Amino acid sequence: MTMQWPRWTRRGFLGAGAAGMAGALVPLAAAGAATSARSAAVIVDAAPRPRPSAAQLAWQREELSMFVHFTVNTFTGREWGDGSESPAIFDPKALDARQWARTAKASGFRSMILTAKHHDGFCLWPTKTTTHSVASSPWRGGKGDLVREFTDACRAEGLGVGFYLSPWDRNARVYGEGKAYDDFYIQQLTELLIGYGPVVEVWFDGANGEGPSGKRQQYDWARIHRTVRELQPQAVMFSDAGPDVRWIGNETGSAGSTCWASVDPARVPRPGADDPWTGEALQQGDPYGAVWRPGETDVSIRPGWFWHADQDAKVRTPQNLMNLYFTSVGRNSKLLLNVPPTPDGLFHDNDVRALQGFARLREALLAKDLARGASAKASMGDGAARVVDGDADSFWTPGGDAREGWLELSLPPDAEFDVIRLEEAIAHGQHVSNYRIDVWRDDAWQPLTWGTTIGHCKLDRVPSTRTGRLRLVIEHAYAAPRIVRIGLHRSADAAWDRPDYHGD
Repeated sequence: MTMQWPRWTRRGFLGAGAAGMAGALVPLAAAGAATSARSAAVIVDAAPRPRPSAAQLAWQREELSMFVHFTVNTFTGREWGDGSESPAIFDPKALDARQWARTAKASGFRSMILTAKHHDGFCLWPTKTTTHSVASSPWRGGKGDLVREFTDACRAEGLGVGFYLSPWDRNARVYGEGKAYDDFYIQQLTELLIGYGPVVEVWFDGANGEGPSGKRQQYDWARIHRTVRELQPQAVMFSDAGPDVRWIGNETGSAGSTCWASVDPARVPRPGADDPWTGEALQQGDPYGAVWRPGETDVSIRPGWFWHADQDAKVRTPQNLMNLYFTSVGRNSKLLLNVPPTPDGLFHDNDVRALQGFARLREALLAKDLARGASAKASMGDGAARVVDGDADSFWTPGGDAREGWLELSLPPDAEFDVIRLEEAIAHGQHVSNYRIDVWRDDAWQPLTWGTTIGHCKLDRVPSTRTGRLRLVIEHAYAAPRIVRIGLHRSADAAWDRPDYHGD
């Protein structure tokens, strides 16, 4: 029977014991991506601005990643277990990780992250650190390894692999005992990072409640980050405070309408920080920030993060998921969408249908770019045509140290669009802080829409528009702007909710 559970978010305990979560962050080594041979020459700015590493750039270009929450909670009907659950309840009779991976790939997702251990401490692999794992369950006769099945399934479908290993462990007796738990946690992390092949993302939060002894743990974040760097140097690490990828500040699916990939690390110094200014810092980033730490927008396809029978009729609709795409990917963030398996170990049909519908809507929108191959000219600089050539590494820049300029496209007379996609060449940093889109009407330029940041992707919904000429005006940038793309698209269904409303 499904038990009632409080409407806690994943973040409900992140602010608890904040002082105990302090720890120095391991800095991310800067590694700018190489300039395309067809790109404009790199401009040396007076004050170098942060750029992504190759791993961060690849991570953001994926755009879509899928979270998979599955553990003993799936069988108890709870969101957070208390660590006393018997491993005997974990027995998914029809578990098929390939179904998860096939669904993710068919829906356009590029990687998956598994909750290898949640707060209850139950491990989905046969760890040497505790008997509280699948090895003590009846599943696969006690011989199963869900992490192995998950990683094999992802690789069979060409998907990247990620893990969430909760630092809070409500089962481990050594939790709250300082170095003893640090060693315990590092051993679990090491098993995951050396035993299952390449990892693209390691997902941490600052969850810090009480353990079996009633104590809280002071996490050694510096050691944790160092372990990941040593064992999986190409993986990015997520948490509120990075060091590579930051939380976007909510679980509603909305990045800030202004969203910088750069941040001031002092404003969010540790996972779980809940100071009054933290939310704004996470949402917006900082144009003067010294480090590159793009935002990840995590949200669930259901009201809860784990499967509950009474939520089978509350799965987000394809249109709702499309709205999430606009307010996450379309605001220079990455969408991490949670899809929880049922106790049988399968994605529910309702979730699969919603994902399929989401993929169809997205594909219909992006299938045709009305700007592709259009005639282009610019206020200055070479390479205006690069913004319509479809090459992610090819861009226009005004040249010199210019911080403003414009690009104009000549369009077919029958071109009708209601979505504009803009992209910066973020391999060279993020610089645009104000832009405007004008259309030619009644023998004059008239404003259609405007915005602040662009970054990897900015999606602007506009009224259905026909025009023979369109102009992107860069009104201000912190360094010479580099524009990769101006895309014009037509929605299959122009109906949409107000941007930041995604339902309960």
